[in-house]
Amino acid sequence: MVKGDPESAPVPSTVVCINSDVIQPDYIAWSTFNTVFMNGCCLGFIAYIYSVKSRDRKMVGDMTGAQSHASTAKILNIFALVISLIFYIMLIVFHSLNFLGNQRN
Repeated sequence: MVKGDPESAPVPSTVVCINSDVIQPDYIAWSTFNTVFMNGCCLGFIAYIYSVKSRDRKMVGDMTGAQSHASTAKILNIFALVISLIFYIMLIVFHSLNFLGNQRN
């Protein structure tokens, strides 16, 4: 057994290199908005999950996986937005028709 000064032992370190040349969007803000305000059929929440997966893949350097998850999140966000907007427009139209119908009596 070799006796030595414990302070002179090498300290392990980790270096993380992040390539900032390619910026892959992860749509996390859009997914959060859709989760809170436009969560039709839970598509906003599922889009949020894929956005987080995309961000995780981007952090470990898997740009292909990040792009795949980001594209899925984008499609889910579009569907959540369209379904929610159609629902809100129908709600306003039906409410206004019902309101007009009640005024005539």
